[in-house]
Amino acid sequence: MKLRIPLLALLTAALALAAAPAGTPLGAQANRFEVTCPAATCSGPLTGRVVLVLARAAEPEPRLAINMVGPPLFAIDVEQLAPGAVAAFPADALGYPANLDQLAPGEYWAQAVINVYTEARRSDGHTIWVALNDGRQEFFSNAGGNLYSEVRKVTAGDGSTVRLELTKRIPVAPPDKDTEWVKHVRIQSEKLTRFWGRPFYINATVLLPRGYADHPHVRYPVAFTFGHSVPFSFNPDSTRSRNIGQLNPVTGLETGYDFFKAWNADGFPRMIAVTFEQQTPYFADSYSMNSANNGPYGDAMVEEVIPSLEQQFRMIGKPYARLVEGASTGGWQTLALSLHYPDFFGGAWVLQPDPIDFTRYQLTDIYKDENAFTLQVNPSFAVERVFRRTVEGQPLWSTRQLSRFEAVLGSRRRGGYQLGAWEAVYGPTDADGYPKPLWAPLTGKMDRDVANYMREHGFDLRDYAARNWTTLGPKLAGKLHFFAGDMDDFYLNLAVYRMEEFLKQTTNPKSDATFTYGRPTKGHSWHAFPWAEMVRQMAAHVRQRAPAREKTESWNY
Repeated sequence: MKLRIPLLALLTAALALAAAPAGTPLGAQANRFEVTCPAATCSGPLTGRVVLVLARAAEPEPRLAINMVGPPLFAIDVEQLAPGAVAAFPADALGYPANLDQLAPGEYWAQAVINVYTEARRSDGHTIWVALNDGRQEFFSNAGGNLYSEVRKVTAGDGSTVRLELTKRIPVAPPDKDTEWVKHVRIQSEKLTRFWGRPFYINATVLLPRGYADHPHVRYPVAFTFGHSVPFSFNPDSTRSRNIGQLNPVTGLETGYDFFKAWNADGFPRMIAVTFEQQTPYFADSYSMNSANNGPYGDAMVEEVIPSLEQQFRMIGKPYARLVEGASTGGWQTLALSLHYPDFFGGAWVLQPDPIDFTRYQLTDIYKDENAFTLQVNPSFAVERVFRRTVEGQPLWSTRQLSRFEAVLGSRRRGGYQLGAWEAVYGPTDADGYPKPLWAPLTGKMDRDVANYMREHGFDLRDYAARNWTTLGPKLAGKLHFFAGDMDDFYLNLAVYRMEEFLKQTTNPKSDATFTYGRPTKGHSWHAFPWAEMVRQMAAHVRQRAPAREKTESWNY
């Protein structure tokens, strides 16, 4: 049987299809999404990144559900958007996991949030617009001062105009309160302030030993612990005692209460421990290195921040008593500080560090690979590169997905996420004043000039150590301790293997660095022992290396 369709109906359908944006599902009409900031909320024009989140549930708020496996999100930049003016999303607005014109029809809960940018006039001559705060760690979706809309139920694909008003402002978090054990310090860095042309701060959380107030003449060794997580929460009833997590049968970490008992016990080494918050415009952490894009964070740390803390809190203030430790971001920082400032620190515990050999930049060799997203097995066959896996090897995210996700969160590497963070720390500044990408965010095409810059400027730490071993080797004797799980979620163990291969073949001098691996199926959160045990190891390290004339230090009461 043949169906007879009127010619007019055929022409109408053809015209409708021709007018629909590419990728619009058949039978759906694209929505128009608009965002505005009323004068009651905005006293002046806004510059920033507007992110639209379309979630399938109202709770948690869509803006608070942003993550790699979260709801679809879309974004546009606004520049000097006047109060009451409309910022409209184009039909094909950049989105994750796909552009707006690929959104499946149906009911969603919509919310908009803007990451507000501030003008910065840097000493290198560049004027840029970036998110700035007082150095405390915040993600843009809950950062103080940013604006967001009410959550609104919408039907995608019905052709309606959806307007979201930025009527709510995220409050600035109040200062942390000091306790008998924990002190909070905010230090303005003159070096960073000069670079950025405005006040810049590094925040420290200081954990004091038992009896600190009762022994006013005692000076203490210090464990400086680095990373991009929460600082110490030192409460006997807390389940989170420090910045690397809580008890887990896989990681071996103690609870906050267990750590409190150890720290307060008779016979436990009396040391000071310090964590830092040093958020930059590009990430939650500066990586504590001098950087073309972030400024002189390394010099600020060793010449301003740590000396200031040593004066305020009766720290010994000598290299043998300054120990560094960190995991992930903090692991990279720990090794980088030890290599670039080898005379300043006395020991390093490097846990599952971010890539310390850029031939193993996750699964990418940045010096040889033409594309970060795919491995070209042969001329006619390529496979996607995985960025994250489970401890059993199941792929979770690809590098392509993460790169797109970050491109949505912020143009010019302002998304505040991992890939942009590395490029801001390791890479050069582009002509526009923002970090120059190592690869094109949406295609993965590698920029070999950026890769070479990273190596030449000492951010490939294995390469830097190899090129400078004659000088560095004697200064690092007895200082380096590496840890990694053999199934690190982000393949970070691969670069640690490369570092071990290099250090084992060193001569003049022969390296005595130690390597401890979690086998099998030990992932990124694995630790060889609780942190209280690491403190004991650090204290023994200090006692062993203290000069003979200072063996009488009474900090081990």
